[in-house]
Amino acid sequence: MALMLNGTNDYMDQYQDKLVSADEAVKIVKSGDWVQYGEFVMQPKDLDAALARRVNELEDVKVRTVTITMIPEIVKADPKREHFRFNDWHFSGFSRALHEQNLCNYIPITYHEARKLIEEFVQIDVAFVLVAPMDRNGYFNIGTSNSITSYVVEKAKRVVVEVNTSVPVCLGGNGEGIHISQVDYIVESQTNPKLLNLPPTKISETDEAIARVVMEQMEDGACLQLGIGAMPNAIGAMIAESDLKDLGIHTEMLVDSFVDMHESGRVTGKRKSIDKGKMVYTFAMGTDKLYNFLDHNPVCASYPVHYTNDPAVIAMNDKVFAINNAIEVDLYGQVASEASGTRQISGTGGQLDFIFASFRSKGGKGFICLSSTKTMRDGTVVSRIRPTLSPGTIVTIPRSLNFYVATEYGIALMKGRTTWQRAEELISVAHPDFRDELIKEAEKMKIWARTNKQDI
Repeated sequence: MALMLNGTNDYMDQYQDKLVSADEAVKIVKSGDWVQYGEFVMQPKDLDAALARRVNELEDVKVRTVTITMIPEIVKADPKREHFRFNDWHFSGFSRALHEQNLCNYIPITYHEARKLIEEFVQIDVAFVLVAPMDRNGYFNIGTSNSITSYVVEKAKRVVVEVNTSVPVCLGGNGEGIHISQVDYIVESQTNPKLLNLPPTKISETDEAIARVVMEQMEDGACLQLGIGAMPNAIGAMIAESDLKDLGIHTEMLVDSFVDMHESGRVTGKRKSIDKGKMVYTFAMGTDKLYNFLDHNPVCASYPVHYTNDPAVIAMNDKVFAINNAIEVDLYGQVASEASGTRQISGTGGQLDFIFASFRSKGGKGFICLSSTKTMRDGTVVSRIRPTLSPGTIVTIPRSLNFYVATEYGIALMKGRTTWQRAEELISVAHPDFRDELIKEAEKMKIWARTNKQDI
């Protein structure tokens, strides 16, 4: 016991030696540096504000983050991008708005490759990381966003942690802590702001209809991954109210609906092959309900993304059901989930990883879900199942990897289908008002056959 107490005292001495103000800490940033900010709801606000105050002292400082949940102060302080260049690995609504003003650039990434990408191809001079208070063993927990943070800390030349008492302690798993020996400076938040609570997602009748279509495919013992958005939330709510048994969780993003599923008894993890009984995730975003559920909860396991999103790891579990959104799908089966034309909307994220893995999983199914139509700003209604993707649009899921496509009109299977069979399947789940037009386009593209179904 004496040894443990002495160790604790030693860590506290190190803590005091490394404790500085935010303004003092950001002095380590030099012109030309690459600076890594936190991820998702784990954004270091005091350090961001302090770095912004140095705007006129610095040139060509490049900042990276993952899915900002605020407008960074460095961007506000430098609206002409003369001192800071801001970049995001995955766009949020904030990133999207900044991109349209030419104030943010996207960084393409296949999420499960992040560790090697950072280790071999990315420069990080300084890392700012938001953390929970240090424990008696000298560790700072990285809270709700494991993802790439452990790789960033290993790669960065200098590491600064911003301590916030509102951060829940999220257990691993692996990679969920930073030891004080890895830290150069410690900054204590002056306000300890609560983590961002996502606003309620409005679930439309169409979202519910798509969710019901997917629910018809669900099975006891399925291992779930849900993407972000109204439709996956609708599925989560339906699962919580269902009589499904022994579901498992191995997901990229943990959201509030997983809490509902667990508390309703739908989730036990008993049938998982790996991490049995654990709800595995790499980052979490939601409300205080989720953050309170995560805090010191051993049923939850936080892992770096090279583990959670590796298709080979995911597929070790049977019946992986991956459920994700898309913007549009073309008649070849190509999926666009991150951009419309040249407009970057989100990012690849883990969609490719989980759709690929679901096919490799015994009994698995991967669903790309989208409403059949979209209403444009001018009131025009367009089909989201298109002959070809809009010009300039980025392909998120290539046609060779696409598995199932679901709309409110049913499910289309892509695997093992010829081009004309794909067109037939997709047109059958398109909105009826657009089916004749899609058939005509399919004929021009030579992917339509006279033997096709006559009732489409």
